[in-house]
Amino acid sequence: MTTTPTASAATIRRADPADAAVVAGMVAEISAHEDQAAHVHVDDAQWRVLLERPEVIVLLAECDGEPVGYVSALRQLHLWSRGDVLALDDLYVRPGHRDAGVGRRLMAALAGLAAPEQLLIRWGMEVDNLDAQRFYRRLGATLRPKVLAAWPPTAYADHATSS
Repeated sequence: MTTTPTASAATIRRADPADAAVVAGMVAEISAHEDQAAHVHVDDAQWRVLLERPEVIVLLAECDGEPVGYVSALRQLHLWSRGDVLALDDLYVRPGHRDAGVGRRLMAALAGLAAPEQLLIRWGMEVDNLDAQRFYRRLGATLRPKVLAAWPPTAYADHATSS
């Protein structure tokens, strides 16, 4: 009988440039899981550069030294409040480590980074991802329906004007 590691066995730490391959690997895993792999264009070398930037936050969860999940966020200016927010990009826990509290620990660690400055953490999720919605509600997050728009260069090229 195999046992799922407990969240208390996981350590959480901020990723640094030496973790680029690990982060790139898990990003590939989550993008494949979401059928979005064709949209990932960041390689290990580019992750090394990104992980040097202070506004790029990637927290890794490890069990027995092995990476089992991550949460990524970007600190960015929020124009309405004149302050910053943490825009959560991904929360991912590898199969075999899910339902053990690792995601909750990652979110708590992100909250720990936001708390000293009382930063709002915000994110989006697919409307049909009911498991994620239940998870975030249990954390106390407020879920509001909103349509997310994306305007790729191929779509706006005919509308672009030079200044």
